[in-house]
This record gives sequence, structure tokens and C-alpha cells, in this order.
Amino acid sequence: MKKTDVPDMFDRISDDSTVLGKIASKIPGFSGYIERSRRREADQILRNTIAARLEETRLQLANVHTELSRDIIKAIDHAEPLGRADTRLMGLIGKIKDAPQGYAGFFDAIKIQEDELARIYAFDEGMLNHAEDIAAHVAALQEAAFDDGDVTGAIRTLDQALREANSDFAQRDELLSGVA
Repeated sequence: MKKTDVPDMFDRISDDSTVLGKIASKIPGFSGYIERSRRREADQILRNTIAARLEETRLQLANVHTELSRDIIKAIDHAEPLGRADTRLMGLIGKIKDAPQGYAGFFDAIKIQEDELARIYAFDEGMLNHAEDIAAHVAALQEAAFDDGDVTGAIRTLDQALREANSDFAQRDELLSGVA
């Protein structure tokens, strides 16, 4: 999937309205609630998709580790930086899976406005782009490992992409906490 082909989950969910949803949207004041509910659902679907893609990428990273382990010198030379990259990737997956939904309930201390929901959703779409970039970097690392290429440089590039993704995801948390 290209970056320009990122699906708009909110539009897909909105298009799939149920009869109950159509009726409820005609109740005064209820349409905003329904739209926020759809955004929460879209947010959850998108984050689950991102996490699943990153988990697949992590399996590919494990294959790189296995390949490097065939040569004890390579295994020793790359164990620490590869382990750091894996830890960053695992941490990012956990953050994405455990992230609060893009909406605060009626009685929550922090209220999320509609424009903030759109910004949160944009962050999550950006994370899908990060997931694709990270997968591409792992594929390049895998190629370097199998073809005796620049494994050190490939790990360094992957690590930088993981740092950027983690940093961008921290901005989402700041938005939800009202800091941003």
C-alpha cells in the first residue's frame, strides 16, 4: 500500500451506517455522539491494523537476527544495536495497541473536541506511513544480512525510523493529555 493510498477508516465506517445509526442520527444532539463513536471505531481499527503490520515487521526482524546468528562474529557485532531496534519496535507496538481512543467520555476530566479528534486520527494515519517505512527499512536490513551488505548502516537507518515513529506517537499522547 502506498502512502497516498491510506484508507480513510472514518469514511468507510460512516458509509456503512446501520439502520439504527440512521435513526439515532435524527435525534437532536445525538448525531455528534454517533460521529464520535464512529471516529473511535475508526481509530481502533486503524491502530489495530498498524500494530498488526508492525508485528509482522518484527517477525521479519527476527529472521534477520537468525541469519546474522549463522556467523558468530556478525552475531556479536550486531547483537546490541539489533536488540535496541527490536526493543524500540516492540515498545512502539505496545504504545499503539494500548493507546487511549481518540475521544474522552462525557464525565472524563479531559474533553476531546471534534477538531482534536481529527488531529488524533491524522496522527494515527501518519503512524501507518511510519509502519510502512519501518517495514521497508527491515526489508533493506534483511537484504543486507543475506547479501553481506552494510548491516550496520541498515540497523542505524532502521533505528532512526523507529525513533521518529516513537517521537511522533508521543505527540498524540500530548494532544490527548491537553499538553499540545
